[in-house]
Formats: sequence, C-alpha cells, structure tokens
Amino acid sequence: MTTRANELTALVTGATAGLGAQFARQLAESGHHLVLVARDESRLRASAEVLERDFSISVEVLPADLTSDVGVAAVAARLRDASRPVDVLVNNAGIGLLDSFEKNDLEDEKRHLRLHVQTPMELCHAALEVMLARKSGRIINVASVAAFANRGSYSAAKAWQVSFSRWANTAYAGSGVKVTAVCPGFTHTEFHDRMGMDKSVAPRFLWLKAERVVREGLEDNAKGKGVSIPTKRYKAITAAMRFLPAKLTSGPPRRPAK
Repeated sequence: MTTRANELTALVTGATAGLGAQFARQLAESGHHLVLVARDESRLRASAEVLERDFSISVEVLPADLTSDVGVAAVAARLRDASRPVDVLVNNAGIGLLDSFEKNDLEDEKRHLRLHVQTPMELCHAALEVMLARKSGRIINVASVAAFANRGSYSAAKAWQVSFSRWANTAYAGSGVKVTAVCPGFTHTEFHDRMGMDKSVAPRFLWLKAERVVREGLEDNAKGKGVSIPTKRYKAITAAMRFLPAKLTSGPPRRPAK
C-alpha cells in the first residue's frame, strides 16, 4: 500500500516480536504508516495484516537479514528514498548470547557485534541523509541498561548505542532530528527465550512489560531526550551503577533454561 501525503511513516527493525512488535503497534495506534523489517517474511505479513486491520494504516513489509550486507543495504536504500520518507526509525533488531565471551563461537560474536553496532550505525547514517534535508525526523536505538553494567560484549555493544545516541541527539537537535537510546531492563519478550536463558535468575520486580518500555521510550524521544531509562526502579539502578565496583555490576549469572 502507498503512504498518503502529509502522513508519517515509521520503519521498525525486528518488528515481528517483543519490543519491535510493540513499537510497531504503538506507532500504528498513533497514526503512523509502517515499514516492518525482519527475517521471517511470513511473520512479517501476518503482523502487517493485523496492524492494517486494527489501525487502518498502510504497512510495507521488508524481509531482510540485518547481519548481512545485502539485507542492510536493502533497508538503507528504503531509508534513503526521499520520495517515500521515513519519519521515525526504530533500530530494535537484536540477539543475545548465553555463554561468556571466551566460550562463544567467534562467528556468533561477530554477528552479534554487527547487529548491535554496525547495522544501526549504517541505518542511522542512511536515515539522516533524508531527515536532515527535511529538517525533521526521529530515531530510536533500542539499547539496554546493560550499557551501564559489565556484561561482556553485549554491554559493550549497548554502551556504543547509548554513547552514539546521546551524541547524535545533541548534534542534530538544531536540525530537527531527535535521537534516543531506549534502555530497558529485563523485559517480558521472546528475547531471553530465544537465548535459552533461565529467566528465574532475575527477581520478579525487575521484569518490565514491553508496553510500558515502548510507551516511555516514545514519550522521551518526543521530548528530545538522548537516553530513556524506563521506570523509576531502573533509573535508580543505573544511577547506582556509576558508583559501584565493576564486579558488582555484572548482574545475575546467565544459565540455560531448565
């Protein structure tokens, strides 16, 4: 379907599950047309059908593997298409690795780094070409409170997203572009299940609902905040992390689900 004039379009990566699906739903609810990106075309089309039916918006599906050059190039080309501008980019696609760095396969670590750092960097660069020319746009990079902790290469990758987003938000605010790193804590999605992680390692009070994470993230982005940390409990936790020794900010140990 074709986006109508004077209406907004959002592109969401990792859009078929978890936070990505929730971002798509809340943006559709606010009237945005959507471009949904994920690897599984059948799930993309099923999601698109539901969103078009529920919110009377148009949805474009763009199947792409964002750990591959070809997949990233396809999404970047869509973002650079000034004739069909994307007003909101949500870089949400991500994966987790259960084992510690030295135990993980190096190829898995490289895909992990690509998906969390290189891919969002490339997509931000593509989106900014059009957004800066139009003097308007919004970018959300889904990071994690792990960015403020010490959780191996995952924390390192998410720390890059936070640092980059904070800088970009300051650098481009005068040009009408808002950039926010949304940093959820433990959230009820498919993310930890796909990792095969035993979720009981984190106490119940630390688990958040995806709906709240996304709602607060979108609100903070609209307000022009460079970093969004949902809920008071996680704001307090990340503030405390700045003063704690590294050995205390590693979080609960990861272990396989039983």
